[in-house]
Amino acid sequence: MSDTLSTEHLLGIRELAPEDIDLIFRTADGFKEVLGRPIKKVPSLRDITIANLFFENSTRTRISFELAEKRLSADVINFSSSSSSVKKGETLVDTVNNILAMKVDMVVMRHPDPGAAVFLSKHVNARIINAGDGTHEHPTQGLLDVYSIRERLGRVKNVKVAIVGDILHSRVALSNIHCLRKLGAEVMLCGPPTLIPPHAAELGVKVEHDLDKALAWCDVANMLRIQMERQDHSGPTFFPSLREYSMRYGLDLQRYERLGKELVIMHPGPINRGVEITSEVADSGASIILDQVENGVAIRMAVLYLLAGRIPMDAGADRTRV
Repeated sequence: MSDTLSTEHLLGIRELAPEDIDLIFRTADGFKEVLGRPIKKVPSLRDITIANLFFENSTRTRISFELAEKRLSADVINFSSSSSSVKKGETLVDTVNNILAMKVDMVVMRHPDPGAAVFLSKHVNARIINAGDGTHEHPTQGLLDVYSIRERLGRVKNVKVAIVGDILHSRVALSNIHCLRKLGAEVMLCGPPTLIPPHAAELGVKVEHDLDKALAWCDVANMLRIQMERQDHSGPTFFPSLREYSMRYGLDLQRYERLGKELVIMHPGPINRGVEITSEVADSGASIILDQVENGVAIRMAVLYLLAGRIPMDAGADRTRV
């Protein structure tokens, strides 16, 4: 087994080989043990400087990355577009060049435009981790979701996973699909026809518009939130009302109990309680939502650690401007 990733950046799950995913999971297993110790810090990235660039609002992902970086003893620079010169007209190119002038080794970036992380990786001499680019991908979320399934069920191969909700606007869904299929799981997308992308069949997944049928089929249900902020409100809406959406595609205790079987319940967060899932289900023993949060730190520690191993020893001597 290789102990090195085949890629210098984490831009998306699509670019990873199954062996890369397995290596990340095995490395995360070790870091979960570290996180269980009284002293939860290791000196693995003591000489590495990491810049967190968030051009979109984020709480969970930003905190998870920052905690992972500090657990690895890295030096951390936090950047938020809401409190930066971006509001004064500074471009992504200017911002990154200024940060790289500070001799940054790795960049964790969330950006509203699909492909922003790929653009960055081609123009700067630093390791890039995509923390979400528009509606494209969110690779560390996909990794931690599948890692959580592996932890609960002991396997991923042949597990049936239903991804339910706003697939059209979800970067989490695409990363989950790629990761699950690379490891041999079966995937079904479920939601209103207006929220299922037209190219879904090309992804090698099943499509179902009846939630009860999807839940009867699957072993794991990953409930996604409706991303109102990504929908174009100038045109027709994608469903009549949140109330009707909840009635047809929301998972409540009555619907769950009617299944008559155990099901693993997931949610990438943040949860719209009472819309896609009720509190009774989200907080039940079937839910691994809090496990996903905990595993997010271990997975991000693993990714940072493995990509840091791809940094040349003299990387700080030369930075390429965009």
